[in-house]
Amino acid sequence: MKVLKFGGTSVGSVENLHRVKDILISDGEQKVVVCSAMSGVTDRLVNLVEYIKLKDAEAITRNLHKLESKHIDVIDALIDDRELKNDLKDQVSSMITEMLELSNQEYSEVLNAKVLTFGETLLTYIFSNFLISKGVDNTLISAKEFMLVDNVDNPNILKVSEKLGEVLDTNASSNIYITQGFVCRDHLNQISTLKRGGSDYTATIIGAALNAREIQIWTDIDGLHNNDPRYVEGTNPIAHLTYNEAAELAYFGAKILHPQTVSPVVDKDIPVLLKNTFDPEAPGTIISNRTYIKGLKAISAKDGITAIKIKSNRMLMAHGYLRRIFEVFDNYHTSIDMITTSEIAISLTIDDTSYIDEIVKEIEGYAEVTVEQDHSIVCVVGESVINDKNSHKLFEILNYIPVRMISYGGSNNNISILVETKDKIPTLRFLNEKLFLTHQEAVL
Repeated sequence: MKVLKFGGTSVGSVENLHRVKDILISDGEQKVVVCSAMSGVTDRLVNLVEYIKLKDAEAITRNLHKLESKHIDVIDALIDDRELKNDLKDQVSSMITEMLELSNQEYSEVLNAKVLTFGETLLTYIFSNFLISKGVDNTLISAKEFMLVDNVDNPNILKVSEKLGEVLDTNASSNIYITQGFVCRDHLNQISTLKRGGSDYTATIIGAALNAREIQIWTDIDGLHNNDPRYVEGTNPIAHLTYNEAAELAYFGAKILHPQTVSPVVDKDIPVLLKNTFDPEAPGTIISNRTYIKGLKAISAKDGITAIKIKSNRMLMAHGYLRRIFEVFDNYHTSIDMITTSEIAISLTIDDTSYIDEIVKEIEGYAEVTVEQDHSIVCVVGESVINDKNSHKLFEILNYIPVRMISYGGSNNNISILVETKDKIPTLRFLNEKLFLTHQEAVL
């Protein structure tokens, strides 16, 4: 069995849904198909939640009307059979009514999750029926029945496997199963989410639960590129990546992958293929345990980084001082991305500033604290990257861009530098020229 995931752009229009249908019927292999909401829908649902918080009835009604119209228009263009078309419209209207009823409730995290997951529910319902109308037999299954994720960072694959097995056994005759990405239930069995971009994660959790032959993640780009094509010209897709390389790139900003995507499949050695919905024949990127080539592979960047410098002449080298610092961040559930030390100071970075005031106040009791916002981490990734003969060229960036921090050693696959976000794009372009383009020209 294979698991295929299609992102918001891939299912974002009538034309694209036809493309997805053609991909699904290109082979007769049994598959689970994970779908995101149509592009733009989750953003609209996020806005709806904000209106619910404000109790803005007019904005809620207007937002829901636009949401309904978008999906009704898709049904009109997608479905030929009049009776089926009307049935689908009635079901969409029923879901919109359900959201309107939810909007009258007091805001809570559960309410937030219920609202945000309607995008996937709407899309998969329409898409499943569209396939049936085209003679493509399939079964629509609800992720709420089997995606039991007590801990988002460390999902219980066995529990998902048992529940999913029961669902599939009930519909054993089907060759294609359609389900929702992003959606799950938490440790209290309440509807929850795997956070934005979590449909990739859904796919690999399902793939691990089923011991799938492979997992395909279909997007609007032909694999993971060696730099960010939004800002840098002349980037190229990478044919092969190890799980470790892919995890580093995803965590440090590669938008094509959710940061936790590969973690469920590493121990099972299930390959993850990144494919282009708009060019299915393109080879894309294969992520697996196998190392095809070592050295420099790619550059990515992560925005929204805050740098914190902690200075104490008296206590830095004292026994237990670093532990004391880390415990502050741990107590406020705030992860640290980068860290460097000197004789009298520690510099570190975080990407979640929810508790920054509390953290600073606590540390200021025994050290001087400086906070600098609007930074980006730019990382160069590849197996044994430091041994690549071109790696030294990245340090030429020091001649042109003010670099706040440099980190290497926590991983043999990653060298990270911290720059102000205003310098991110020049940094990406400079590193692309020094590490990739110059090397390619020399080879040619």
